[in-house]
Amino acid sequence: MQKPSVILFFLLAGCSAPDAPRQPSIDFLTIPAGPQAAGPRLAGDAGQPLVLSWMEPDQTGTTLRYSTYVDGRWEPPRAVVSGRNMFVNWADMPAVTPLGEDHWVAHWLEMAGPLTYSYHVLMAQSFDGGRNWSEPVKPHTDDTPTEHGFVSVYRLAGKAGAIWLDGRKTGNESGAPATSGMTLRGAAIDADNTLHDEQEIDDLICDCCQTDVAVTAVGPVAVYRDRTVDEIRDIYVARHTDGRWQPGSPLNDDNWQIAGCPVNGPAITARGANVAAAWFSVPNQLPAVQLRFSADGAATFGPAIKLASEGALGHVDAVMLADGSAVVSWLQADSGGRGSLVLRRATSDGSMGPVLPIANGAPARSVPQMAIAGDDLVLVWTEALEETRRITSARIPVDSVSLD
Repeated sequence: MQKPSVILFFLLAGCSAPDAPRQPSIDFLTIPAGPQAAGPRLAGDAGQPLVLSWMEPDQTGTTLRYSTYVDGRWEPPRAVVSGRNMFVNWADMPAVTPLGEDHWVAHWLEMAGPLTYSYHVLMAQSFDGGRNWSEPVKPHTDDTPTEHGFVSVYRLAGKAGAIWLDGRKTGNESGAPATSGMTLRGAAIDADNTLHDEQEIDDLICDCCQTDVAVTAVGPVAVYRDRTVDEIRDIYVARHTDGRWQPGSPLNDDNWQIAGCPVNGPAITARGANVAAAWFSVPNQLPAVQLRFSADGAATFGPAIKLASEGALGHVDAVMLADGSAVVSWLQADSGGRGSLVLRRATSDGSMGPVLPIANGAPARSVPQMAIAGDDLVLVWTEALEETRRITSARIPVDSVSLD
């Protein structure tokens, strides 16, 4: 895993926000997490439970915990697994993902060797809404002491599907990206934890950017940051059709050339065949948060819509609303050079509402998450308070995120 470009964060942080702020109605929520909790992640959408998970360390090790969102509040937490050998990182976040009312999947990371970025993925399934969990299984069949992570879990014809960044080739001593770079792989897991259809989706991708998957009316669609031998790291999209992941193709030709991983993954959301994908990039040396819509399950996309430029730090998320518009969140540099969490609503014809400020004090090393619950948007992020950090959550009425 290559370290992110810290210089990039500071250069972007010196810029101002793109629009005059308008404050939506915000209701901050209490999260039942301890003071050292890290790596918040939201999962679930319309018709499924909304679940927040996090890693919570103590003197005996680290525990993967989760809370369910019920009637506008977070329920008391439950634990999935505890251990001393877990890998905990602000960017590579475990999750508890509901694939239906009762079928849930938990995944976490476990150290596989003495090196910092040698770890494996472990997955467990629950068929009673998270009360009991199966024995864990690795979705990848190799045992190399290399990086495996940045997982996205999705439902797949009664099975649990997963994609992940796979570093099995990174132990190659040649050092050439084409033969020793990170790859993107995927697999499916039956109810009895039998693995199916493990495949390499892309043979060279960015080292440590988050992935995302949305399930459309025509099948799952994945987004991830690709990498070329010339260090172009643009966002790619891949579709799961005919029982397999098809080769990825560029979501947009930004031609962002950067020698190190920016740790800044894309987001994708869908309702039926309608899809919206959001991402951060630096085309022509100018930071940008962009959005593209598709009406055919990501087979084709409309033109790119620029949501933010100056001061944009990225770490995007996106949700699609019932009317086909999308809300995108990202981190924006404030006047003091710190990250502010903002969001904006847009439509496929390029119409955009104002940039709405949600919270100050969101550190650059935070990956805000967003989901829909009834008539509300529910958000979680990591907030920096003086020298401490905590997981923060809020709900916002969808109607207050306007297009005018």
